[in-house]
Amino acid sequence: MSAELLINVTPSESRVALIENGILQELHVERHTKRGLVGNIYRGKVSRVLPGMQAAFVDIGFDKAAFLHASDIAIHNEVVGEVSASHIQKRDIRELVRDGQDIVVQVVKDPIGTKGARLTTDITIPSRYLVFMPSVAHVGVSQRIEDEVERERLKALIQQLSEETSEGGFILRTAAEGVGEKELQQDADFLRRLWAKIQSRMKKRESNVLYEDLPLARRVLRDFVGTELDRIRIDSKLSFQELKDFTNEYAPEFQKLLEYYPGDRPIFDLYDVENEAQRALDRRVDLKSGGYLIIDQTEAMTTIDINTGAFVGHRNLDETIFNTNIEATQAIARQLRLRNLGGMILIDFIDMTDQDHKRRVLHSLEIATSKDRAKINIHGFTALGLVEMTRKRTRESLEHILCGECPSCRGRGSIKTVETVCFEIMREIVRVNRAYQADKFVVYASPKVVEALLGEESHMLAELEAFVSKQIKIQTELLYSQDKFDVVMM
Repeated sequence: MSAELLINVTPSESRVALIENGILQELHVERHTKRGLVGNIYRGKVSRVLPGMQAAFVDIGFDKAAFLHASDIAIHNEVVGEVSASHIQKRDIRELVRDGQDIVVQVVKDPIGTKGARLTTDITIPSRYLVFMPSVAHVGVSQRIEDEVERERLKALIQQLSEETSEGGFILRTAAEGVGEKELQQDADFLRRLWAKIQSRMKKRESNVLYEDLPLARRVLRDFVGTELDRIRIDSKLSFQELKDFTNEYAPEFQKLLEYYPGDRPIFDLYDVENEAQRALDRRVDLKSGGYLIIDQTEAMTTIDINTGAFVGHRNLDETIFNTNIEATQAIARQLRLRNLGGMILIDFIDMTDQDHKRRVLHSLEIATSKDRAKINIHGFTALGLVEMTRKRTRESLEHILCGECPSCRGRGSIKTVETVCFEIMREIVRVNRAYQADKFVVYASPKVVEALLGEESHMLAELEAFVSKQIKIQTELLYSQDKFDVVMM
């Protein structure tokens, strides 16, 4: 499988596209004025403790207070202070933090919609091969390293490094597979130096920002260490040089893959990335067979519905449904990565009666999502025939980054029909006529509503004029949305 990264940098925005076999699989977008907060470490102040929710709101310097749950407070963190072990087990938020308390926290989820950032006091700092955990003396190995012999080798190496100092523990990342002691030692030393700098900033109290995660391009390269890539192309000469310096120190295996792209044609036009990104904002995703998906993203969850559409199959109904569902699993796995959908996900596959077909569809979904770097849990079919799954959400989805609330429907996804608005106008005229004295009425409405009132609804308007015994004048207001109108007494 061929894979390459395309990096597009402008003064206001950075975008990274992962292309596999010529098809866009992931798209990461970062606005320079609205950089993501995940991974950043702050000195915050507890603004409010909520015993009923076992949580606290923490001010870290943004408009929305961030959210810290009792379960996200590290037991060995300095925040706990003198609290006894028995009290910690209860994890009562009032015994862990108090109003006005200074606290060191790390962002684990960006603000999404109306929700503030999600915090933890269990600090973790990632590097090329390791994740450093200052608050716990623990050694772990990524579950994606499946070879038991390799897991034990890595664990023994890192335990040896951990014994050199009593501070902190490590998790070995997937990229550490096959890596020697020297590389792990360099990573561990780098992380400890970085933690020492953060501690120094804590004492100086010059800023509430103690540590910021890497910018998008460098962060993606760090996270892609261990991934087989053929090329990394970037269209900014300045950023290209910065990435050369970064990879030279941090990921030397990427040095030979870096290429500066000077072409006149925009770099994202090479694999039709711009059009693919636009299609990733549509509700409907067409399948090659003629079937299609409908994807609806809400604040609570994401729902995915599968339909056969124009696909009629070749043998019988069961085979048609099964083949559509199998094809849908591949499309779903790609859309989850491309749109960066997270949280609870409900998939409504076309109903299958054959238990073997259900088992094979679930297996196909598991295989298709195995390439995803986000943690995924598939819980199988419910009693209603829906597939429940979760995908770890840390940053906002592509839709939340690129789109805002529609001013007409205000996020509902639909607006009142012209006919409905016409009837509302007539009811409003009757109501106002009964409540107040007026000589005549003037109705201000959108062009489509005015056209309907003077066209197919004109007979009802004439009947209303006779009923209220008042003249009703209709005025077009070009700036009004379809469901907005005003009834003015004259």
